[in-house]
Amino acid sequence: MNNDRRRFLKLFGLSASGIVTSGLADSNALAAMTTNNPRFNMACYAARKLQTVRIGYIGLGDRGSEAVERIVHFAGIDIKAICDIRISQIDLALRHLKGTTFHPKTYHGDDEIWKKLCERDDIDLIYICTPWALHTPMACYAMNHGKHVAVEVPAAQTLEECWQLVDTSEKTKRHCVMMENECFDFFEMLTLNMARQGFLGEIIHTEGAYIHDISRSLFDRIRRPGLWRLNENCHRNGNLYPTHGLGPACQIMDINRGDKLTTVISMSTADFTLNDIAKEISSKDPSFSQYVDKPFRGNMNTSIIRTQKGKTIMLQHDISSTRPKSSRYLVSGTKAFAQMDAEAPKISTTHGKWLSAKEFKQLEEQFTFPFIRQVGTAARKIGGHGGMDVLMDWRMIDCLRHGLPLDYNVYDAAAWSALVPLSEWSVAHGSAPVEVPDFTRGSWANNKPIDMSIAHGTLTAIK
Repeated sequence: MNNDRRRFLKLFGLSASGIVTSGLADSNALAAMTTNNPRFNMACYAARKLQTVRIGYIGLGDRGSEAVERIVHFAGIDIKAICDIRISQIDLALRHLKGTTFHPKTYHGDDEIWKKLCERDDIDLIYICTPWALHTPMACYAMNHGKHVAVEVPAAQTLEECWQLVDTSEKTKRHCVMMENECFDFFEMLTLNMARQGFLGEIIHTEGAYIHDISRSLFDRIRRPGLWRLNENCHRNGNLYPTHGLGPACQIMDINRGDKLTTVISMSTADFTLNDIAKEISSKDPSFSQYVDKPFRGNMNTSIIRTQKGKTIMLQHDISSTRPKSSRYLVSGTKAFAQMDAEAPKISTTHGKWLSAKEFKQLEEQFTFPFIRQVGTAARKIGGHGGMDVLMDWRMIDCLRHGLPLDYNVYDAAAWSALVPLSEWSVAHGSAPVEVPDFTRGSWANNKPIDMSIAHGTLTAIK
């Protein structure tokens, strides 16, 4: 193996999974990792009940401050601590809490101060909303200090980090859930229940995307402290943000719960915009000249995944083309087809014919989950991507309060995040197929989906 290949593998942590050959990954090396039994299967693990979920927040940028703002509407929680390196973001979060009963301890200024928050003995859950490179180190540190973890997407950047999350969660018996809000969008929840009740038939193929022109915001030092997201897109070429499309696809296809991801191929276009923007901005601000003529990731990345049962998932990622925002959720089953993009969500049960608005409404009445009937209206009013953020947080808090398994677990966080380095490897090797590690170490075959249709005891209420 030449030196360039060694440096590439070391950089992205791919050597941890035995990917050392061109084309397909070394299947023997992968098998050696995936056939060992897990230390403890977290798939259906129910931690002890928490009458009050005591939360500490690390990272109070756009996502973190929004998380603090919406959680105040929940019963059965207490905000014990908040942390950000910027005092301005601390002040913003405190303004969101003004008039509430929450008076959190604040941590700011020091790059390592977040560790002090994790070390407290009066916190049950650490909510992490920091730049991507910090997600795994913070999550593992928190779990090792006895805390459950909710981490923004993606949960990890390398395969080595994915395994670190899995090993730490199994060792500590602490939940590590990636906060993928698209899994809780109202249409995704509707079609999930339809699939579980057999309405869609056998799911054959799904599609998802993150297409959102945020190219100029990458160069915004205020919104992107340290220009961290620009640096990610400057040096890495692949699908860097796959989970918005992959999460809903995996949940409806029962990935890690009877099926698993096996192989991915990935292809990127060249960059046609970001270098031009760098040149334009650097002409006015020479400090950006370091980004001119850098190897920016291609505008559009397309990745295709095959599952153990022979099903497929297509994902696309583009944050630097002048296209309207799109998450393009598509599900193709043997009995019905569902799709949502910029237009209203649609369902078809016959070839080429969409159901009428009346027929669609009837399906909503039949297949909406009970917990969404209970809190969906309030979630929409509170907001957060149309209410999906509230549903996501509400389900997690409710499960923790009642000692129930979480809908998603560390194996999902690892598998969905792994598409970042795997797509990079495939792109760098001429779109060669690469194997997806089995982070469940074989337990996927017997794991079962969490039944979200059952109301477990007394549910907490949104005020």
